Amino acid sequence: MGKRLYVGNMPFDTTEEQLKVAFEAVGPVATVKIITDKYTGRSRGFGFVEMTEETGAQTAVQKLHKSLLGGRQLTVNEAKPLESRESGDSRGGGGYNGGGYRKSNSYSRY
Repeated sequence: MGKRLYVGNMPFDTTEEQLKVAFEAVGPVATVKIITDKYTGRSRGFGFVEMTEETGAQTAVQKLHKSLLGGRQLTVNEAKPLESRESGDSRGGGGYNGGGYRKSNSYSRY
């Protein structure tokens, strides 16, 4: 299996094909995914590239980190595994457990 890389600080008009071409210059690319806003469809300025070979991934980090793409300096490093999002974590959040209406409230008619 290949090595997944995080690519940040991309110009918002960068296409997946442009990103693929940039990374293919240093090694074979398996997949490219630019992350977009789910409501507007606009790029969020970062994405992921999976290189097919470990050596290609290392070369990509060395050669493309802080390189320019569309006038912006890219951030390229090894992608970290996705952390699970459980309800009740330290960031707060409501879900079904947070705040709001309580039946035991003495002012309630219910």
